[in-house]
Amino acid sequence: MMQMTVKKCLLACLFFAGWQGANAQSDRWQQRVKYNMDINMDVAANRFSGKQKLQYTNNSPDTLTKVFYHLYWNAFQPGSMMDVRSRELGKTVLYRDKNGNERRDWDGRVTDRISKLQPDQIGYQKILSLKRDGAAQTYNVIGTILEVPLARPILPHTTVTFDMEFEAQVPVQIRRSGRNNAEGVDYSMAQWYPKMCEYDYEGWHPTPYIAREFYGVWGDYDVKISIDKKFVVAATGYLQNPNQIGYGYEMAGSKVLRPAGNKLTWHFSAQNVHDFVWAADPDYKHITQQVDGFTAHFFYIENETTKETWPELAKMIPAAYKYIKAHYGPYPYKSYSFIQGGDGGMEYPMATLIMGNGKLEGLYGLACHEWMHTWYQGMLGTNESLYPWMDEGFTTFGENNVVYHTLDSTKTPSAQSSAYSSYFSLVKSGYEEPMSTHSDHFNTNYGYSITAYSKGAVFLEQLGYIIGAEARDKGLLKYYWEWRFKHPNVNDFIRVMEKESGLQLDWYKQYFVYSLKHIDYGIDSVYESNGKTIFRLRRVDNMPMPIDLVVTGKDGKQVMHYVPMSLMFGSKPNEDTKMQRVVHDYWPWTNRTYEVEVNMPLSEIRSAEIDPSERMADMNRGNNVFEQ
Repeated sequence: MMQMTVKKCLLACLFFAGWQGANAQSDRWQQRVKYNMDINMDVAANRFSGKQKLQYTNNSPDTLTKVFYHLYWNAFQPGSMMDVRSRELGKTVLYRDKNGNERRDWDGRVTDRISKLQPDQIGYQKILSLKRDGAAQTYNVIGTILEVPLARPILPHTTVTFDMEFEAQVPVQIRRSGRNNAEGVDYSMAQWYPKMCEYDYEGWHPTPYIAREFYGVWGDYDVKISIDKKFVVAATGYLQNPNQIGYGYEMAGSKVLRPAGNKLTWHFSAQNVHDFVWAADPDYKHITQQVDGFTAHFFYIENETTKETWPELAKMIPAAYKYIKAHYGPYPYKSYSFIQGGDGGMEYPMATLIMGNGKLEGLYGLACHEWMHTWYQGMLGTNESLYPWMDEGFTTFGENNVVYHTLDSTKTPSAQSSAYSSYFSLVKSGYEEPMSTHSDHFNTNYGYSITAYSKGAVFLEQLGYIIGAEARDKGLLKYYWEWRFKHPNVNDFIRVMEKESGLQLDWYKQYFVYSLKHIDYGIDSVYESNGKTIFRLRRVDNMPMPIDLVVTGKDGKQVMHYVPMSLMFGSKPNEDTKMQRVVHDYWPWTNRTYEVEVNMPLSEIRSAEIDPSERMADMNRGNNVFEQ
């Protein structure tokens, strides 16, 4: 390890002081974990044995009489809740195409595949023994949840140690984790160990593994993985024995000295993360890219496509990070790994598993999306089951902006235009449910996906319309600094934005998150009175909004007529200082119509348009424009 320079030391101290100051802004307690795991992999049988020592610190004010663990791989067994739920959703016919073919509501990766698994293909995590501070504990396995009634309770502000022995079988790749995926990766080891469930201010969250979303306790991981020497391993954290391993991890100029035997033991350490992922394949190629204070690692199976795309992806990451850091906050760890594996893309602390055989632009977009999860799933860590859109939607918003601002070839009319299109399609489909719906309890996969990803992105872009993009962007940075590592909820986010903008926003949360009310504003009529033009605006649908009305004269001059909405108790700043702006009295949310008086005769007006920026999720833009 190189000695830290005085300059770097000062920067580190300032960063830590800034983090401490931000930390002091909110006082929500967090539980804490410290895992030590030793894993012995049998690749011939696709099984492994494990020993886990878990120090669990109860920082809550509550006395805990039981604890819960996740046993995710038990989902990959015929008859599991994931299996039944997938087959049940597959019965829903979303639509029929012009040829009469049905589009069913399958998750195409799962469908009915779990029901067909043979005993040597299923996944499982079996607990062999469990002790708490040396005393054996009884436990109950309930599908993907391990319930442990404690012989002695865990008192507030105390630390206990759980010792566990377990064994697991790696399932055939179906969802996120497993063996032998479609791109030929041998092992994608996600959700692979018994993991302590989160206990927070709302209580325990022993969420069964039905389909999606995770929630974990931050802490430290020390993991040793013994596996055949031919395998290259990529993982969360920092490799502690690089010169015994090699495969691109070794320090520059050093000689790799591997120990005798058929296996290598890979020793990884990670601090302040809420999960640990690893992947392994004999054919992984490992390259690195230095990025503004940390190292990006790339693991992929080289073929005619990947030998061109993955090295190019590595070169693109510094520009992506420059944008991310400026708009969403700095990356706090010293490494990040992009790993070919999984079944599409899935985020984990300090690493992601992504499909890797696609074209460069698609690979870059996928990489940016999964990496942005480091901010909203990894560091902010909102409970994804309760607020999936605060992870997936915010991540989609960030991904769209990063790609839009760093890849000229993929520019669209706006960075978020595809999110709006998807949201409008969802509303018209009839499958929309409130954003407040628990992620596992949506009636359709389709409804969940568009709500979490697209409507979540629309939520942020539209927020920029309401309070101004500048205030929204400053608020996102404040949100990062104030709520890192604290599991914020929707109220916490809204309060940050209220403080930044000086506007009341609880109405926005209530309408857009908790209801299915939609936006539709139109120009109802236009007439002249005493030499002035009156634009009569109408709220056609039920969600109130502030209004940007741009009036263009026949001389080409444009004036922004801004109408704040009563529940905001204020106005957003002028977003375009080059355009004259007139601020009108507020529009009471109870009133269906509102008249905007323009100080010029109708004969001098060429056109008028509600929301020309198209950031308001207006369901019918056909009534937004007046022209003559």
